[in-house]
Amino acid sequence: MDEKTIHNRRWAILGVLVLCLLVVILDNTILNVALKTIQADLDASQSEMQWAVDSYALVFAGMLITAGILGDRLGRKKVLLFGMVAFGATSALCSFAGSPLQLVIFRALMGIGAAAVQPQTLSIISNVFEPHERPKAIGIWAGASGMAIALGPITGGILLKYFWWGSIFLVNVPIVIVGVIAIFILVPESKNPNPGRPDPSGVLLSMVALVTLVYGVIQGGDTNHWLRWNTAGMIVLGLVLLALFVRQQNRSKNPTIDMSLFTNRHFTAGSLSIAVTFFALTGSTFYLAYFMQAVRGYTPLSAGLALIAVAAAVMIAAPQSAKLSARFGPRVVTGIGMTVFGLTMASFALSTQTMPQWVIEVAMAGMGTGMGLTMSPATNAIMGAVPREKAGAGSAVNNTIRQVAAALGVAILGSILAVTFRSHLGADTPAQTAASLDRPAAVVSHLPRAEQVGPLVSTDTSQSIGNAFEFAAEAQGALQARAGAANLTPAQVDKARAQDQAVLGQFLGKTKVAFMSGMHVTSLVAGFVVLLGALMAFRFLPGRREFGGAHAVAPGTATEAVGV
Repeated sequence: MDEKTIHNRRWAILGVLVLCLLVVILDNTILNVALKTIQADLDASQSEMQWAVDSYALVFAGMLITAGILGDRLGRKKVLLFGMVAFGATSALCSFAGSPLQLVIFRALMGIGAAAVQPQTLSIISNVFEPHERPKAIGIWAGASGMAIALGPITGGILLKYFWWGSIFLVNVPIVIVGVIAIFILVPESKNPNPGRPDPSGVLLSMVALVTLVYGVIQGGDTNHWLRWNTAGMIVLGLVLLALFVRQQNRSKNPTIDMSLFTNRHFTAGSLSIAVTFFALTGSTFYLAYFMQAVRGYTPLSAGLALIAVAAAVMIAAPQSAKLSARFGPRVVTGIGMTVFGLTMASFALSTQTMPQWVIEVAMAGMGTGMGLTMSPATNAIMGAVPREKAGAGSAVNNTIRQVAAALGVAILGSILAVTFRSHLGADTPAQTAASLDRPAAVVSHLPRAEQVGPLVSTDTSQSIGNAFEFAAEAQGALQARAGAANLTPAQVDKARAQDQAVLGQFLGKTKVAFMSGMHVTSLVAGFVVLLGALMAFRFLPGRREFGGAHAVAPGTATEAVGV
């Protein structure tokens, strides 16, 4: 494909790359709205649901650098095609998972395909578009994330309403087919003539370190025992392995991550901005899904529709951020964007169970605006610091930071939520509720196990609002079985049912209050982290003069790295 054809097709090529990006991001956002449904159907704990999210994100992050280097070495189009096909095949496997373990494994396999896709989209954009148009193209690319935020939950809600939960994965298959055909027709091949080698030992060490660290954080949140070997011990081990990874990379001739990139303050500040944004975004969407469905009683579709304000704001703000960066500089635009995002996240600390919907939508729009103003200029700062011939590796570093931050966001913020939830609910509250329902104890203890509430209490019951609601539903079933087996008059049945409903209602009320307390604390933590990131962006990202000088390239110059 000659340079003139590539130049004429550049916006169509961007459309194909956005489609590829959408299918990868869509998978995470579509899963969030289905977490409660999957948890109930597969009888999964909150820890298992977190791993369903994190297994994908961790494998994704661990493979991104290698995938980027392979794209630079073998050809970005080839690796992109492989990733799309692999992603579609593993999506089909996820749709028929029969247990939490199967879902976690298949999701991890999906991460391999996703890792092959995402860095190629950004590296191809960097090669197809000339520097003066690249910020606009990256703005559209970043805005696609906002589109996925809306399409994922809404599509997931519609599918869950009419089909089984596996359809949220199966929907990826037709999108992949369309994407593969479009890639064959439109996307040009490109590669680096002097690529580096993959670093298997570095990839393995980074994956083990991240899995170990996040496992410790999740276990701490689930058990509320932070001083055990499988919590604090695993966290310390993960940090030590990460330190060894950094040391190895500095000494390696073919490092997985070129640590010298981080000596560029624009690269580092852009990476930090992306990291804290996705840390807060992914962690917050994990608990906001439960807030919408478990606390406010929304259906999955209604919960998805509530996120339209986020998506609309991102899609509006992200493309406009290129113009704003040219006028004011990425430093101001990104700093303001992160400040808006951080303050909006912190504002959920004031949320209530019955707050008006329009207040929630205003907060959602604030989140979207902040994200849209942050992602494009921060990403452009990262890619602007990387040579074009190494765009695949640079894109992979960007996406690795993004995905690792997302995985840690779910783990750390989810753990903070779990610890606070259990502290406010009380670990003994489910057992006390069961004891109140199993009275008189002398009589109930002789009933069949299916007619007793006590055996339904487990260590998981008080760890999340999802598990607490599952306990209440199972208790209701046991009480109905007990009433059906007893020889009671209709009046006695009604009286017993009213008493039982009062006890369960009180328990569910405490559960919602405990969740709101956890959500308030977690939102403050997320907002504080983002505001710290905003300070770094104001300090280290390029100003208007630096940005203008780096992108003042006359139009009409041939695309210099495509086909290299």
